[in-house]
Amino acid sequence: MHADTHAAELAERYVALWNLPDAGARRDAIASLWVLQGEHYVRTLQAKGYEALEQRVASSHEKNVRGNGFRFIATGDAQLLRDTVMFHWQMVPAAGGPVAALGLEFLLLAEDGRIAIDYQFILPTPAA
Repeated sequence: MHADTHAAELAERYVALWNLPDAGARRDAIASLWVLQGEHYVRTLQAKGYEALEQRVASSHEKNVRGNGFRFIATGDAQLLRDTVMFHWQMVPAAGGPVAALGLEFLLLAEDGRIAIDYQFILPTPAA
């Protein structure tokens, strides 16, 4: 499989996780994406291990997807360099409309291809 194809597939699976309404499906997706003690860092938040990752994703889902009607999408620019995947994502209204948030992910991968460390950067949103 071509490296950028693998990166794009991982980016799509990662972003889809944040949109999942079912807690069990999110739990399964986390286990397939991250290693057992996988880490996630964004601003002042951090999560380590499946339970903390589940709480982090559930909190974001409740606030942004369920609560405010947004969805997350990958922008299609995923790249793989050695053991790191980089891609941008957007948070957009599910009903359509301008980008509400923009982010950048750096995913450091374990030997099995799952995420060991996830660095999430929230970027300035372009003016509409």
